[in-house]
Amino acid sequence: MLTPKQNMLEVIKGGNPDRFVNQYEAVQLLFHPFMFTNPLLQPGQENVVNAWGVTNTFPKGVPGSFPVHTPDKIVVKDIEDWKDYVHAPSLKFTQDQWDMVKAQYDAVDGEQAFKAAFVAPGLFEQTHHLCEISNALVYYITNPDEMHDLIKYLTEWELELAEGICSNLHPDALFHHDDWGGLDSTFMSPAMFDEFLLEPYKEIYGYYHSHGVELVIHHSDSYAATLVPSMIEMGIDVWQGCMETNNLPELIRKYGGKISFMGGIEIVQLILRAGQMRIVMQWYVVSAKNVETNTLFHVSLRVVLVLFIRVFINLSVIPLTS
Repeated sequence: MLTPKQNMLEVIKGGNPDRFVNQYEAVQLLFHPFMFTNPLLQPGQENVVNAWGVTNTFPKGVPGSFPVHTPDKIVVKDIEDWKDYVHAPSLKFTQDQWDMVKAQYDAVDGEQAFKAAFVAPGLFEQTHHLCEISNALVYYITNPDEMHDLIKYLTEWELELAEGICSNLHPDALFHHDDWGGLDSTFMSPAMFDEFLLEPYKEIYGYYHSHGVELVIHHSDSYAATLVPSMIEMGIDVWQGCMETNNLPELIRKYGGKISFMGGIEIVQLILRAGQMRIVMQWYVVSAKNVETNTLFHVSLRVVLVLFIRVFINLSVIPLTS
């Protein structure tokens, strides 16, 4: 039986996987010192200012945290003077801080799973966290020079972070977060996306690839099918969070062998009531670079899921408490 890591690589390379891929068996997300000095919010934490000056909130009962952009909390008040408002946090950490995190990397069995450095938010996200999203999208049109300069500043900070991660932690994968669209469209056209983000990401992902990272996994749980050629050029190996609206079979036909797609079947929450029974399922699948293998994975998992639903809808079972 293949290890989770081996199985995932077999899927990506179009080889001979022996089971479906659960992404978090094969990819262990790991932090770096900045994540501890600037931690992710937990449910119930509200109006917390992070190291960039962005106010975030995570009310109970919502899926995740998000920036607060009331007029008094927007960091960049005037894009022409962004340098007066944006001040990159220090990335100077002690060796003890790096060693503490390195112990977590060393605790992961590298034969079983990738040791993936987790980096978030990405360049696009950081621009709209600082500016507010509608403002940022307008600035990309009305103030392209300032946005280029801001992205260059953020890129230099990310490259400094990448140097620290690679030289101290030695990950073999990167899990990088940057949402580039909504359910059925991207936030900007492919031409504008390339103008602002292609070269910076080529630089960032190129650095990781040249310093021991085997897989660059980019998270964008959105529609972004029109950006796949740019993803390939950037050096993305796996697009994670690829939603069904992207038409994965078509993407695989067009780009098989150049990039892999992790997603295609959303997180499925089935509330199936036979009495008071509730079943919650979560499925993950990684699309293979091999078209035939991937199509088999994609279609067969759907068949299994449909059969599962039909069976349990028609069963009379003992009620279960939640």
